[in-house]
Amino acid sequence: MKFDRFAQWLANWTGRPLSFAIAFLVIVTWAVTGPLFDYNDTWQLVINTSTTIITFLMVFLIQNTQNRDNDELHIKIDELLRTTKRAHKALLDLEDMDPAELHALRKQYQRMGERDEDRDGRRDPPAD
Repeated sequence: MKFDRFAQWLANWTGRPLSFAIAFLVIVTWAVTGPLFDYNDTWQLVINTSTTIITFLMVFLIQNTQNRDNDELHIKIDELLRTTKRAHKALLDLEDMDPAELHALRKQYQRMGERDEDRDGRRDPPAD
């Protein structure tokens, strides 16, 4: 649980403009020092290693926050489905379906949408 809180805090912090500005300044500082070090291998290795390590760690941080956001969204949608009288209760357990079942269900909803479209005589405007 402590990791979740830490990951959420770090994700919030790294997503701010100040964090971007700090990272940008580090890159600019590194680039400006290039002539000072004659653009040698060690100079290049510093930025390559640093960015690789940060990227590697950020992948796990982003995945953690993505999983959390996804879980929160599922709970909210499940609650909306649960409290909506006409909603299909089978939709509450979509994450337990295999890909073939999801595909069949998607086709069913596409057909339902086409029938609604035919009945209304209009299409919804395309999303931007």
